[in-house]
Amino acid sequence: MGLSKSQLLTVIAVPIALPSLWLRDLSSISFLSIGGILMSVIIFVTVASTAIYGGVRANHSIPLLHLRKIPDISGLYMFSYAGHIVFPNIYKAMKDPSKFTKVATVSFITVTAFYTALAFMGAKLFGPGVNSQITLSMPQHLLVTKIALWATVLTPMTKYALEFAPFAIQLEHNLPSSMSLRTRTIIRGCVGSILLLVILALALSVPYFHHVLSLTGSLVSVTICIILPCTFYIKIFQGELSKHFFILNVILVMLGYLLGIFGTFSSSKSLIETLEAARNPK
Repeated sequence: MGLSKSQLLTVIAVPIALPSLWLRDLSSISFLSIGGILMSVIIFVTVASTAIYGGVRANHSIPLLHLRKIPDISGLYMFSYAGHIVFPNIYKAMKDPSKFTKVATVSFITVTAFYTALAFMGAKLFGPGVNSQITLSMPQHLLVTKIALWATVLTPMTKYALEFAPFAIQLEHNLPSSMSLRTRTIIRGCVGSILLLVILALALSVPYFHHVLSLTGSLVSVTICIILPCTFYIKIFQGELSKHFFILNVILVMLGYLLGIFGTFSSSKSLIETLEAARNPK
C-alpha cells in the first residue's frame, strides 16, 4: 500500500525521534526543545517566503467568522495547548522556579500570537483549500518548501522526549530499587520506543487524523486546558478570590463545558461524514 506524502514524512520522523527517548537528563531534553522552537520559526518563515519569493499571491478573502466551525476547530486548537503534563518537571528543573509563572505567561502569549499569525497567513495564501498540514500546500518546486518539510520531520525529535519525560520518571520510580541504572535506562528507552511505534501505527492506520485530533481536543484537551485549571484554582483559593475573579473562572469553566460538549459532537459528526464519503464515493 502506497503512502501519502504526509504519511511518508511521519514515517521518516519516527527514527529521527527515537534516539531522544533514551535521554535521562532533563537539561538535555530541554536543550532539544530549543530546536523545536527553531523548527517552528523556520516553518513560519518558509511559509511567509512563499508569498515573497514563491509567486503565491495572498489574495484569498478570509471570512470574518464561521460560527458553525468554532466547536470543531476549538478541539483542534486546544490540542496544541495540552502540554500541562510536563509543567511539574519543567518547574523542578528550573534554576529559579519563582519565574515559572512569568515564563509560562510569556510562552502562552507567544504561542497564541504565532498560531494566529500562521493561521491567517495560510488562509490568505491558500484559501479554503489549504491542507491540514500547511507545508503540503506550498509549491513543491521551491527550496523553502523542502526546508519546511524537513523542519516538519525534525520537529517530533524536539518534542516527544519532553512529553514522554513525566511518564518515564514515573516508570523508573515503579521499578525495583535494586535494578541497575543501565537496566532502568534500557527499560525506559524500550517502553518509549514501543509507545512511539504505536503512535506511528495509529497515525498511519487511522484516516483523517486531524478529525481524530479535534475529537481528542474536545474530549480531553478542553478539560486539561480550561475546566480543571479553573476548577482547581477556585478550590485552592476559594477564600482569597475576589468576586470578579471568581465569576471569571466560573464563566471559563462553563465555556469549557460548552466547547467540550459541542466540540465532541461536531468532531464526531465530521469524522463519521468523512468516513461515509470515503466508503461511498460518488
